[in-house]
Amino acid sequence: MTTKKNNLAKEYFAINLFSGCGGLSEGMRQAGFSVVAAIEKDNIAAKCYKENHPQTLLLNKDIRKVRISTIKKLFGSRPIHLLAGCPPCQGFSSVRRLNRKKAVRDERNGLILEYLRLIRRLKPLTVMMENVPGLRNYYLFKKMLIELKKMGYFLYYDVVNVEKYGVPQRRKRLVLVGSLLSQIKVAPSPNIKKTVRDAIGNLKSSDTTHDPLHRIVARHTPRIQNLINMIPTDGGSRTNLPKKYQLACHKKPNVGFKDIYGRLKWDSYSSTITGGCLNPSKGRFLHPEENRVITPREAALLQTFPKNYKFPLSISKAELALMIGNALPPEFSRIQTAHILDHIKSFNG
Repeated sequence: MTTKKNNLAKEYFAINLFSGCGGLSEGMRQAGFSVVAAIEKDNIAAKCYKENHPQTLLLNKDIRKVRISTIKKLFGSRPIHLLAGCPPCQGFSSVRRLNRKKAVRDERNGLILEYLRLIRRLKPLTVMMENVPGLRNYYLFKKMLIELKKMGYFLYYDVVNVEKYGVPQRRKRLVLVGSLLSQIKVAPSPNIKKTVRDAIGNLKSSDTTHDPLHRIVARHTPRIQNLINMIPTDGGSRTNLPKKYQLACHKKPNVGFKDIYGRLKWDSYSSTITGGCLNPSKGRFLHPEENRVITPREAALLQTFPKNYKFPLSISKAELALMIGNALPPEFSRIQTAHILDHIKSFNG
């Protein structure tokens, strides 16, 4: 295998599977890849993706129905330098596995085989997969590793926390990288700490902003709003409330989800931005100071989306939260894929 430098390639082409609203693609674009094609089944996420990545040809359909010939036609004579994706594997999330030893049965867990199918047929130069940490123990993940090694891929995977990669959020992810060129590893941590204040501290009040996404604020019953008003600022939680104000369900011993109705802390990381990030009953999603849950714009910024990233305004808050929470943080994607691009550039092809 030659290690001769190649300075002739000016463009590096990628495909994004299970693209969602575009967090992974945004990071790849910032890293220097040209994302030629993407695949996303969900109509709402696909609409958001198209709005922000008009240069990418998006296949808005079930990946199981996507023909290899269609993708090859989109790329033409261009090589696929990177195939990246986040196959939905909700059955392995820490929330859904609470108090369970095994993964929740979910038909989406099998989509990892579609990821493998496309790699087998398209032979990309490098691959990357991001997912929940629990996936590493899944038999289909192990089967995929065996198959990829048979195809000649050098593989490496690790569980890392995005807080070590310039993302103002605690979020552990499994990252798999592979290359046909030589051994490759997950990008080393730059140890850049970004806090909640760094991400959203300079935003105008949700009452005075001209950003329609930042004006979307959840409304609550007077009783719940009163509880929120009493939560201490800058990191307080429901455990700080007098017992008479705590919800009955929270008084039971060994009740989990202690972060619910908690405030973010200005000079620390946020909790994981999940699909429930616009609902204070789903986690620590209250603003550090203001008596409200974070807005969709704040959630997106904590995910490191650019300030001008567009999200549909005609959908429900729950749909917005799910789309933002399911995304791969673009800054984490940028660092990982920039590392892969440097690897590619050090070889011919």
